[in-house]
Amino acid sequence: MFQLPPAVADATAAAYRRVAPDSPFQLDQMTRSAVDAYQVIFTRAADGIREVGGFSEPQQWRYDWEQSYTRDEWLDQMPTFGGLTRLAPDRLAQVQTAVAAAIDAMGGSVTVPYATVAVTATREHAR
Repeated sequence: MFQLPPAVADATAAAYRRVAPDSPFQLDQMTRSAVDAYQVIFTRAADGIREVGGFSEPQQWRYDWEQSYTRDEWLDQMPTFGGLTRLAPDRLAQVQTAVAAAIDAMGGSVTVPYATVAVTATREHAR
């Protein structure tokens, strides 16, 4: 999961809303915490472990890290992002143009913070 800097997140979301206003997929998660956006999934996983039984109390582990990208490196990844995969090439290009401008305004690169999250539990042995 990643959280874009506000200028890049806002440019991405605004361009997407402009080129795909009727899309059921919106980029709201770009402007809020990625961990918060996925927390419901982590909670369901922990609840499922509890329901199955035979495991210790589930724990949520998190590892934070970051990666810096040039503008072009970031733009190369964009076609693989969620709702962007469904855009026609000309519409995707419009979103990428807006994002490129935002990254250029930041000096031509962007550092993206990531969070890797796992839900874990230990199998309890029958006695």
